[in-house]
Amino acid sequence: MSLTLCVLLWARPGADDALVAYEDQVLALLPGHGGRVLQRARSSGADGLPLEVQLLEFPSAAAHDAYLTDGRRTSLAAERDQAIAKTQVIDVEVIHPSRLGAEDDLHSGVRRLDTGDR
Repeated sequence: MSLTLCVLLWARPGADDALVAYEDQVLALLPGHGGRVLQRARSSGADGLPLEVQLLEFPSAAAHDAYLTDGRRTSLAAERDQAIAKTQVIDVEVIHPSRLGAEDDLHSGVRRLDTGDR
């Protein structure tokens, strides 16, 4: 069963470019684990908003775990820690446009995986 995640990323003060550069590097590893970026968007990061929001898809939880433990990704931990203040990951279900408007569809399948300050 596939896994779809909404990832919210907050940059450390003055580290917007570093966050984007780090994410460019690690997101390039997704295809090697069967994952893909469905959407990637940025805000100003002002007023407590996340700088970047990503919608990622993996073929399975095991594929996601393999991505998280990929040595190429984990070797960048120092860069991540310098750039990213907080990450929130939410397991979501993508609602296809043909299903919009059904109240039960808008809230089904949404579950928080983890939150944490980095």
